[in-house]
Amino acid sequence: MSNPGTTTRAESQALGCGSTETLQDAPTGAGTESAPKSDSATKAEPTSSADALHKILCLCDERNTSAALAEQLGPGFDVTPVRSLARAASRLATGEYDGIYADAEGFRRDSHVTQLIHNIQILRGMPDGVVLLDRDNRIVWGNGRLSEWMRRDEVIGESFYPVLGAPEILGPELTPFDTAFSGGRQVSSMLRCDDGRFFRVNAAPVEHFKGDAPDYLIVTIRDVTAEQLEKQKLAAIHQAGIELADLTPEEVAEMEYDERIELLKSNILHCTQDVLQYDVVEVRTLDEETSELLPLLAFGIKPEAEQRPLRSEPTGNGVTGFVAATGKSYLCEDTGEDPLYIEGAQGARSSLTVPLLLHDRVIGTFNVESPEPGAFTESDRQFLEIFARDVAAALNTMELLAAEKATAAFASVEAIHSAVAMPVDDILNDAVNVMERYIGHDPDVVERLQKILRNARDIKQVIQEVGRSMAPAEARPASVRVEERPLLEGARVLVADADETVRSAAHDLLERYGCVVETAHSGREAMWMARHACKETGCKLYDAILSDIRLPDCSGYEFLMQLKELQETPPLILMTGFGYDPGHVIVKARQAGLKAVLFKPFRLDQLLETVERAISDQRAGANQQPGGVSAPTA
Repeated sequence: MSNPGTTTRAESQALGCGSTETLQDAPTGAGTESAPKSDSATKAEPTSSADALHKILCLCDERNTSAALAEQLGPGFDVTPVRSLARAASRLATGEYDGIYADAEGFRRDSHVTQLIHNIQILRGMPDGVVLLDRDNRIVWGNGRLSEWMRRDEVIGESFYPVLGAPEILGPELTPFDTAFSGGRQVSSMLRCDDGRFFRVNAAPVEHFKGDAPDYLIVTIRDVTAEQLEKQKLAAIHQAGIELADLTPEEVAEMEYDERIELLKSNILHCTQDVLQYDVVEVRTLDEETSELLPLLAFGIKPEAEQRPLRSEPTGNGVTGFVAATGKSYLCEDTGEDPLYIEGAQGARSSLTVPLLLHDRVIGTFNVESPEPGAFTESDRQFLEIFARDVAAALNTMELLAAEKATAAFASVEAIHSAVAMPVDDILNDAVNVMERYIGHDPDVVERLQKILRNARDIKQVIQEVGRSMAPAEARPASVRVEERPLLEGARVLVADADETVRSAAHDLLERYGCVVETAHSGREAMWMARHACKETGCKLYDAILSDIRLPDCSGYEFLMQLKELQETPPLILMTGFGYDPGHVIVKARQAGLKAVLFKPFRLDQLLETVERAISDQRAGANQQPGGVSAPTA
């Protein structure tokens, strides 16, 4: 009737479980561990039924065999030998045996017995669940934690998965126990129960003797629900952050800047309420030039608090100003006791404010409030900081889109303006030429020519106005934003040069600062334009005139002397390349009153400063005298 034993690590079950009997007829010096006596514990003779046999496990070696024990106990006992206490424990855990016998020598020889008892106590005190499973996934021993989690009185003898309510196996190993048995290695997997709890299980086979196939698994179970929910929330925040500024190409093309900002605000509010589950929120953006914190989004905030002016300063501007100034998050656990807090939401008892950081630069603040004191934790702070970084990135994306659109529009307008500038100048030159050549002809013709001049000039003005509306300066990035130069705004500048690249460069460089630039190919055309300007403005020349020192029909000095017939001190600037001046034009011109010389190709800063000086001198009261001479001949 004896069966060979198998070994596991279920020592605690051997010492504390099972229906066992004290064996009073054991040999002298023997030690036994059994359950309290049953009614038949002292019976030496079996009854007529085979069920009356007492099954005993014998921990013995070659000097104390199970046969000797069976002979001493008599025919009412069935003795099964085992080679180790661990193997005896696993047998006893099945509930088939009434007790275990070992002599004193056996206990002394098994040095792990004392350690086994200590280990049992340690396992029972662990926060994790520990169970022993057989090959049918039945629980043969447990430290009690699984019973506690599942609110069960006892789980011994039950199948593992049904105890957990048939959970979903999430992996990475989808059959962890089978794999542990077949592979003889440790396996991990994640389980999700119907009630929303998550458990991580680690299963390792129990080997007692090298070469034996494992019959049991030791399985640890850890409740990782909080950890998994945190991971899920982080994933949801990450996904929400991606979707904040997720626009299709069609939406980018069709939506204006204000519409995109409204969409972003709607997405921020939706994510704050649905993912972070905050009902009161206020977002402000930082104006870096003024240090003002401008309201972007407010929900659940009192109107007067929403419109309250705040600055990025550590004092006097509430928690929001402190966070913007320091770049550090601030957790206010009790608004009634916090000196920095300024009321935002009605009845708020706690608040959490984090900075909007873009590349470690503060661009705003994100504030949430609660009517409960101490409503926010360190985890909430970490979650909100992560989301705030996504908000900052989304705001930056919106600004980049606006800047890109404005820059593209500005470039398009500049390209159009540059393309029409030279043809419009040709129209102006031709119209003035006709008027100068045929002085005194039909007044209707003169009126039509004047209208042509006005319309030609209006073309450039209209293009510039459209450009300002499509690409306002404040919408363009600061790096490409044109510096304001009030003296140049609206200034009329005439450029005379036979080189088209010079005339085109003058248009491109000066008109972006608000100048009205007109060009001429020769001295004759330039004089016609200057004379016509005097007639239009009451004997006032252009605000500045730029001329090459060698025009096709005259020198720069000769051009200066002709201009002096119209105005005693004309605002002329001569242009020259880097080379020898064989006619000494510049020297003669300086002797005649020339004040400025420019080198070609233009250096922008030098060009602007020289033109500004000429305009300033002209407007400061330089003498203006009308001239009555006809256009000079070539």
